[in-house]
Amino acid sequence: MSSGAGRLRVAVLVSGTGSNLQAILDAAPDLCIEVCAVLSNRAECYGLERARRAGVPAVFVDPKAHADRAAYDAALAEGIDAFRPGLVVLAGFMRILSDAFVRHYQGRLINIHPSLLPKYRGLDTHARCLAAGDREHGATVHFVVPELDAGPIVLQARVPVLPDDTPEALAARVLEQEHRIYPAAIGWFAEGRLALQGGLALLDGSPLPAP
Repeated sequence: MSSGAGRLRVAVLVSGTGSNLQAILDAAPDLCIEVCAVLSNRAECYGLERARRAGVPAVFVDPKAHADRAAYDAALAEGIDAFRPGLVVLAGFMRILSDAFVRHYQGRLINIHPSLLPKYRGLDTHARCLAAGDREHGATVHFVVPELDAGPIVLQARVPVLPDDTPEALAARVLEQEHRIYPAAIGWFAEGRLALQGGLALLDGSPLPAP
């Protein structure tokens, strides 16, 4: 992907297939962003292949090469910072990040989570939603803070839970919405409309309402 003047440089962290990464890459020309690098903790992650196909630097940071989480996160941050991003995007990055890492990118680190936060932090959100008998489910874009999946909410999308839903079917419908709302939130940030201030997510200077 070629660099463009005035475009926000975005680094994306992935661990899996990278479908949200692909949605971001596809939307980038219209969002005034440049995906400057894709980094992963898994060498065979298909998200890295998506990056290569798009002409974006693809970087594997090997967890086994570092003694502990703090050392790994320091190496990961060094790898990210080499590309000078203005925003770091977690797109299915399956590691819990250290407080030091999160603080380093405070206000410019976002994540998408497959539930209507604050419900169902962590893993297995679709199965947990079905087990609870919920009538709706969805996805949430949020700023990242040290507490897991607890940062200020930026944007949510909701989908109905159908009577014959399985976790897989529900996940597929939620993922479609993730591909819609994640680029939208990144676009807000690139336009200078979205910010984290005083522990609140602000859009156009006003606090976004809690769900």
